[in-house]
Amino acid sequence: MNIDTMKQLIKKYEPGHTAFVTRADIAERYYHNETDILFIDPKKEDENGNPMRNADNRIPRNFHGLIVNQKASYAFTTPPVFDVGNTRANKQITKLLGDEYEKNCMELCINAANTSIGWVHYWIDEEGQFQWAVVDSSQIIPVWSKNLKQKLIAVLRVYQDLDDETGDMYTCYEYWTDTQCQTFRRKSADTYDTLMYYEIFVDPVSSECTSEYMHDFEEVPFIPFFNNNIKTDDLQNIKPLIDVYDKVYSGFINDLDDIQELIFVLSGYGGEDLNGFLSDLKKYKTIKVDADEGGSVSTLNIEIPIEARKSVLEATRKAIFEQGQGFDPQPENFGNQSGEALKFMYSLLEMKTGLMETEFRLGFARLVRAICKYSNLTCESIIQTWTRNRIKNDTELAQICKDSVGIVSTKTILKNHPFVEDVDAELKELQKEKEEQKKEMEAQYDPFQKNQSTTDDDNPDNIQGGEE
Repeated sequence: MNIDTMKQLIKKYEPGHTAFVTRADIAERYYHNETDILFIDPKKEDENGNPMRNADNRIPRNFHGLIVNQKASYAFTTPPVFDVGNTRANKQITKLLGDEYEKNCMELCINAANTSIGWVHYWIDEEGQFQWAVVDSSQIIPVWSKNLKQKLIAVLRVYQDLDDETGDMYTCYEYWTDTQCQTFRRKSADTYDTLMYYEIFVDPVSSECTSEYMHDFEEVPFIPFFNNNIKTDDLQNIKPLIDVYDKVYSGFINDLDDIQELIFVLSGYGGEDLNGFLSDLKKYKTIKVDADEGGSVSTLNIEIPIEARKSVLEATRKAIFEQGQGFDPQPENFGNQSGEALKFMYSLLEMKTGLMETEFRLGFARLVRAICKYSNLTCESIIQTWTRNRIKNDTELAQICKDSVGIVSTKTILKNHPFVEDVDAELKELQKEKEEQKKEMEAQYDPFQKNQSTTDDDNPDNIQGGEE
């Protein structure tokens, strides 16, 4: 692709991507508990304004971060396990997913929740090894086909890079297709007209730097992970509610601060200045006023509608968890709940996570197939096993396992027992205990078994004398 074509491509897609980045930045801000309450302009009171209002507390509540982390830990504390029908292939897939697989799953989920989509990029490194990583969603501009399948036909990756030699900031562009990648860059302060090739790759034949990289993946090596079926983020439904909660709560704290400052209203004060008034009040507990001028002293205070604000905060909090489909971690909601009751409390979170899982399954299937292709492994069907992480009633589960003895297999019971993490290891331990118990019982009921031995010399009936 020549530079002129690339300029037209950037001008076509980058403006629309700006709106996506803006929404993503807001969601990232809310995820880090930097809500709008921290950035609103303070009220500007004129000379006749309300003198009672001096406090300006800005107290954000990180509901969005809590709900997003709930979904990430609920779905990926135990990450998905893949089975392609071959033990050797399964081990190779696990090896190439690497030690950071669980962390990357968490990051993918959080990125998707904040931006509506997460992205994975895979490549072959200089040593010929398969590598993959999660990419910042704000850097990716996808190019989709126009058919019903909406196949990914290209990816334009945009990011900022500092030139170590000149100290200039550059905007870099990587354009990936199913056969190659081309790189360009321009100074961030300049226009698109200054776009030029960016030689960051090394030609394996000539060992010279080049702006083109050829690959044989036969597809764009970027994988989308959508947040849900309608491709929206998790902040959209709850942002107005979070803003209301922050406003009401911060206003309540402001009132508490302001009410502690007692304001005196003086009429016909007979002293010289306000310092004298405070001194007399502190020293003599009295002050003098001019009775001829109708002198008097009164105070101002603020009426705080506590019950009304309490009701608003409770209703808003409830609405946040309902709209955000989260699990409200109020201690009074637990008690001595049964297992089925606890499952019901997770119903909204399960519904939201299920929608995400449906989309993520497609992404993980593409990643596993890419690994199998690199490793020359057969991969016709992929079985994905997803495990949820939630609060359980261990007493109830243990009782169910106890009552199931003789009805279902021992392996199934151990698999569902709350104390067992590794079923195969537990089966080996049980077998070892049975063998030890068997030896103890044999030693108890037949203690001389090992010491009994009979020889011809010990048996008097077998003594034979010689002929006389």
